[in-house]
Amino acid sequence: MAADWEEIRRLAADFQRAQFADTVQRLSERNCIEIVTKLVEEKKLDVVHTLDGKEYITPGQISREIRDELYVHGGRINIVDLQKILNVDLVHVEKRANEIAKSDRNIQLILGQLIDESYLNCIAEEVNDKLQEAGQVTIPELCKTYDLPGDFLTEELSVRIGKIIQGQLDQYNRGVIFTEAFVMRHKARIRGLFSAVTRPTPVNNLISINGFQEHLLYSVLEELVNTGRLKGSVVGGRQDKAVYIPDIYSKTQSNWVDSFLKQNGYLEFEALARLGIPDPVNYIKKRFKSSKLLFLKSACVGQALVDQLEASVEEAVNSSTWTDLQPMIPSSLMDEDVGMLISQVMRTTKVQSSARVLSATVVVSEKFISNCLSLFDEAMQQKAQKEVKSNPVFLITEEDLKQPSVLAENTATSRKDKRDERRKKASEGSGSVKGGGGGNAREIRIRKTKKKGMRKDEDSDDETGPTTQNSNRQAEIPFLSVDEIVGVLEEKVCDCSEDMLLDLAEHLLRPLTKAYQEVVRTTFVSSSSSSSGGSRKQNMKDLQEEVSNLYTNIKLFDKGTKVFSDDTQANIAKHVLKTVCSDVTNILINFVASDGLITSDSSGAITNEVRLKILAKLPDETKGPLTKLHSSLNGKSIEDFITNLEVAAEECGFMLKRGDKKRERQALFQHRQALLEQLKLTEDHALVLHLASVLLFQASTHCMLHAPGRCVPQIIGTLLGKIPEDQHKLLSRYQTLVVKQLVSQSQSQGQGQSRRAEQDGGDGDGDGDTEDAEAIHKELLSLTPQVKDLILAQKKNSVTEE
Repeated sequence: MAADWEEIRRLAADFQRAQFADTVQRLSERNCIEIVTKLVEEKKLDVVHTLDGKEYITPGQISREIRDELYVHGGRINIVDLQKILNVDLVHVEKRANEIAKSDRNIQLILGQLIDESYLNCIAEEVNDKLQEAGQVTIPELCKTYDLPGDFLTEELSVRIGKIIQGQLDQYNRGVIFTEAFVMRHKARIRGLFSAVTRPTPVNNLISINGFQEHLLYSVLEELVNTGRLKGSVVGGRQDKAVYIPDIYSKTQSNWVDSFLKQNGYLEFEALARLGIPDPVNYIKKRFKSSKLLFLKSACVGQALVDQLEASVEEAVNSSTWTDLQPMIPSSLMDEDVGMLISQVMRTTKVQSSARVLSATVVVSEKFISNCLSLFDEAMQQKAQKEVKSNPVFLITEEDLKQPSVLAENTATSRKDKRDERRKKASEGSGSVKGGGGGNAREIRIRKTKKKGMRKDEDSDDETGPTTQNSNRQAEIPFLSVDEIVGVLEEKVCDCSEDMLLDLAEHLLRPLTKAYQEVVRTTFVSSSSSSSGGSRKQNMKDLQEEVSNLYTNIKLFDKGTKVFSDDTQANIAKHVLKTVCSDVTNILINFVASDGLITSDSSGAITNEVRLKILAKLPDETKGPLTKLHSSLNGKSIEDFITNLEVAAEECGFMLKRGDKKRERQALFQHRQALLEQLKLTEDHALVLHLASVLLFQASTHCMLHAPGRCVPQIIGTLLGKIPEDQHKLLSRYQTLVVKQLVSQSQSQGQGQSRRAEQDGGDGDGDGDTEDAEAIHKELLSLTPQVKDLILAQKKNSVTEE
């Protein structure tokens, strides 16, 4: 019991002490977090929260732990790995790593990795081991091995060369480290290899075959050449074109070049290139600094050859002859080089104005050319006189337009009086002109009708387009061709080659043609001045009669075209304008031209372009109406042409009687008679059809018709209902047969060879085609008399009734 009470008293004492003791302050975990956060916000405490949120760590502790981990990992560690190890955000790790790299010169931050000096020393030791074993190492290989930048490795290893690394860095290629022993072995191999070379050898070939290090080879080779250990030279620099040339080859090469230039007087660049000289031009310039050489495109020429050529050229010019330089020029030179050489010789001798080069190598003096031109004077005069007599209308030139002849100027002063006199005579002659006349032959052009498959110009839309031949003829009158000039020169100029004669003839062609133009113009002016006016003009009365007849025919033809539809009417009108209207226009222009001393043998010789030249020379009072008349030929209206014809004829002094019924009846009768005579004589089926349709049209409509062959179907169509039905059927059948015959004839030419081949092969189709053509021909022969009787029977009946 005593022990129990003792225990009670002790507990009571403890309780009493507890009641009188001071109270102790205690903080919860949440309160601690809030306090630390507040201190961090007020920047009174610098700590970093771990990623798991359970710890705080100071920046100093992070730096210490980074250094510890760098040491543990052997001096190289990645920042990403540090972040995982330290369990701190990567931003804080990078920040402390940058601070460590800046503050400690033995630690570097490379590509996100911390590397200290001890790690770099270890790398240097490993590189030295590899270097001593292999003799050389390359920075690119080390970059792959250690996963570090090349510039960084080069810089760090170069600092340790001579200390840890026993070797040297290539001066020309800092990406290679080699030992002295390797350089000596390399040098020995290069010395032995190049000592054995006896001809120019590309350095790159030796590098690829023997596996030399390129930059080291060039440096060693230059050292050996400069010290005189190797007797040779390297040309082309340190590039792909670098070539090593041994001295023994250079001496042989130089001797060959010197002897060749001395013996032949020239050097070809291609020949030097074949000798192994990569840059022939610079080689020659260096080799022959004191010599005066002429450099061409593919060769160079010595002064001795140039002097020889100059002497020949000067002799030819002074003696007024020619010289061929070809025997003196090396045959291996290109044509372009020959031209450059001769041009240089011409400039040096200063004979450009007194000589000319022909056939590329022949130098001809201008006096010699002048002598050759004088050989043609007599022939030129004779030909000019013949030309004036045969084709005076083609002598109109641009110079004639600007410089008219004296006689034409004198005649122009009295032209108005003569025009009034012609009008008076024409009015008197028109009163005595009888109906008819032979002028109708101009409009009867049916015999010129071409077959359907062979028509060319008749259906052309361009009625007045000038041909190239006529245009060239009017531009200039040719004198002689090149072959003819060559023939004359062969007779009178000896010792010339054919090529030279041909070139000389081509050179003389233009001057001779120009001189001939002047001779022709002079001859024409003199012949025009001396000839009498009566010999150059046609009889006024005959012209009046012919123009009146054509005027009447054109009016009657215009009346006949009105029967047809618009398209057919336009085609017939164009045909009339191209034929009969062109004839009367040519008569008027030819008449006025003859008054101005520009004559022509016939009106048909005046083409569209000749008319334009004559019109350009006429005085204004006649030029205007005739120009309008000429322009109306290109239109589609015959009425417009008739209106312009009446004005132009009056201006030219011809009086046209309007509404002369008697002349119109005579024209109808004469036109019908001419067509009937032609129908009787012809046996051509297409022409029989054409004549028959036109005559039936005139008989049924009492209108003259001047239509092209392509309008025959339309003419036959207008006869429907105007002639008996059996006659129309006969005419239509005959037309069908004519068309088939023309088509078969046009196809036979293109298919002749194929048909013969088919017949040789036994094919029977050709026989069938021949039988069809023969059947058509037989039927046409049987129907031709019946078609002719359609018209000739009408004539007999009309004669019987009369």
